[in-house]
Amino acid sequence: MINYQHIQVEQFEKIGTIRLNRPKVLNALNRKMVHEIVNAFIEMDQDDDVKVIVLFGNGKAFAAGADIGEMAQNDAVDLELLNQFADWDHLALIKKPIIGAVHGFALGGGFELALVCDLLFAAEDAKFGFPEINLAVMPGAGGTQRLTKLMGKTKALEWLWSGEMMSVEEAVRFGIINKIFPKELVVEETIKYAKKLAEKPALSVRFIKEAVNKAIDYSLYEGMQYERKNFSLLFSSEDQKEGMRAFLEKRKPEFKGR
Repeated sequence: MINYQHIQVEQFEKIGTIRLNRPKVLNALNRKMVHEIVNAFIEMDQDDDVKVIVLFGNGKAFAAGADIGEMAQNDAVDLELLNQFADWDHLALIKKPIIGAVHGFALGGGFELALVCDLLFAAEDAKFGFPEINLAVMPGAGGTQRLTKLMGKTKALEWLWSGEMMSVEEAVRFGIINKIFPKELVVEETIKYAKKLAEKPALSVRFIKEAVNKAIDYSLYEGMQYERKNFSLLFSSEDQKEGMRAFLEKRKPEFKGR
């Protein structure tokens, strides 16, 4: 894999891990770091040996936000020329499952990065929020959109306008995270879940993710048509034949990802 400056990547037992690694600044996301994160995701998405991607942070936090010092003097023209959100757009195209493990702060850009994950597990000390309004700006990497789709309009506006931090219990209640674990176990438990998911037939995992994502934006009828297309396509896979044959023969299937 590529040598990265701001993240650490590892691969084992069909799992690819991306570890945010600027602990001295609570993993604040500068542009270089975001670029490295996106490149690592793309690399793992294209690697047949990786079935599930796990994302977490080193140090005391997942990611405490964007690197404010990097952007404080920018104007609108600078931002347009930098086109910094083009990297973020690539994250929505990752086909493999992404599972995040959050501890400490996941604020601003850090919260936006967490919301990119398909599943999100969190430590008991995790805090989430969009404090951008307190800096006279707003989320720009999908925060208003993803939060609204999860919480609904009125609750999303409440949190976005207040700039306050959300506790892990509130995040569970609003459907933002899946499970809570003790801080010392959250990464271990996330990887344990990822290993189970990595044993599932890869094409089914991918097509289910695609169909669920379409459900967010499509009408019910359009979503059902997409679901049926993917359902039919899976009957062209070797894994479908193996899965149903193993069921009839009362044995464990051996999936190949084809």
